[in-house]
Amino acid sequence: MRTFGIILIVVGIAMFLFRGFSFTQEKEVVDLGPVEINKKEKKNISWPVYAGAVVTAVGAFLVVSGKKK
Repeated sequence: MRTFGIILIVVGIAMFLFRGFSFTQEKEVVDLGPVEINKKEKKNISWPVYAGAVVTAVGAFLVVSGKKK
């Protein structure tokens, strides 16, 4: 569980640094034999700031509770 906790901490910090990401999706609008019309759409995926805090806190809890005695 400690390894998973460390991974969650790293992901949580990355969520603080990068508020989201965007990508371009290409959709086919019309296909008439040899003629094609495509449309490119830019999509954004973002998450709230508190999500990074929650992920980091859960990771820290797993690291602390997974310590060997």
